[in-house]
Amino acid sequence: MAPLFMPSGAAAVSFRGYTLVTPVVSVGNVGQLTVDLIISTLGLPRVGYIHSDCLVPVVGNNPYATTLENSAEICTSSEVYASTDQKLAVLQIRSPIVQGKQRSFRQQLLSWIKESEFSRVVVLSSSYAHHRVDQQLVGTPLRYLATPALLSVVGDKFQTLKWKEMEKVPAFPGISEVEMELSVPGGGITKSLYADSCTEGIPLAVLLIFCSEGDNIPDALNLLNFLNEWIQLIEKTNDRQPMTQQQWKIPSSWQLLFGSGIPSALF
Repeated sequence: MAPLFMPSGAAAVSFRGYTLVTPVVSVGNVGQLTVDLIISTLGLPRVGYIHSDCLVPVVGNNPYATTLENSAEICTSSEVYASTDQKLAVLQIRSPIVQGKQRSFRQQLLSWIKESEFSRVVVLSSSYAHHRVDQQLVGTPLRYLATPALLSVVGDKFQTLKWKEMEKVPAFPGISEVEMELSVPGGGITKSLYADSCTEGIPLAVLLIFCSEGDNIPDALNLLNFLNEWIQLIEKTNDRQPMTQQQWKIPSSWQLLFGSGIPSALF
């Protein structure tokens, strides 16, 4: 059964022809941090949320508050933000999938994607840096995957951008003469979501970065610049230089990203 999309207002919301950007819960939460930057920078309004029993329930204050008045607005575990002008929808997922319900959530998500008739889907993910094989240790930490349905639309766009496709690795590490397979350690449902999308003919791309747990803000900015090379969320001032942190708007909730500091009463 598809998850129930609940619009924020009384009017129905149509995503036909829109681009959908969504994170996958993965190492360092880089996908979610990247989506935070997109929503905050573009000032995307919330248009609804996804109701699914596959996600751990979460509730909190507005993470993108700009005034005292809107800071008290409630946010939940999975909300949808959209821009009519850019035909862009962003699904932010703020909680992990309930254990044992990964497959159900993938089915629900893909069912909603097909029903909504998105023109393309971009999944933002990450993978453990310490699991890289030799050929992944040199050069950029960024990789992509694209389904046949998307490649039939974008053609050689990724080759033009000189992006590196995620390499396949030996099914049994250390043994070269074995079957090669796709592996995304630390990537949550990334691999299975990509495989399902290939089977079901969904035009989907996975953009991911190799990283470790810690301060993952630089990784989020790196992944966002990677995305912006393909989908121009904001116009680059210099084609030869990546976007700087100052050109992306940091959400107010990031002030407490590493806690509220050490209480002065301890000293």
